[in-house]
Amino acid sequence: QVQLVESGGGLVQAGDSLRLSCAASGSIFSINTMGWYRQAPGKQRELVASDTSGGKINYAESVKGRFTISRDDAKNTLYLQMSSLKPEDTAVYYCNCQGVSSRTYRAFASWGQGTQVTVSS
Repeated sequence: QVQLVESGGGLVQAGDSLRLSCAASGSIFSINTMGWYRQAPGKQRELVASDTSGGKINYAESVKGRFTISRDDAKNTLYLQMSSLKPEDTAVYYCNCQGVSSRTYRAFASWGQGTQVTVSS
C-alpha cells in the first residue's frame, strides 16, 4: 500500500505564490509518474502537471509559465511551485503517484487526500 500526504495549500491573494508538497511512502519498488490534479467546485478533476521518470513533463495550458513541477526521487516527494496565482486556480489539489509495488511487484496508482488552494481577487 502506498500513501500520499500533501501539504502547502492555503488562502492567498491573486498574484501570490504557493508551493505544494506530496510525500509518498509505503510499499514502493519504483515510481513511474507523479502528478498534480485539481478539482474546482462543480467541475471535473483535471491534470495540472505531471512528471514521468525519464524527464517527460506535461503542464495544462492554463498553468504553463506560472507553475513548475519537480521531484526529489531520493525522498519520493513531488512539488508544485505555483506563481502568479489567479482566482481561477482555486481548487482542491490532489497528488497522484503511479509505479510498482514492492509488496506485489504489480502496478499501483494512489491518490492523496487533497489540499485546498484558495486564491482571492
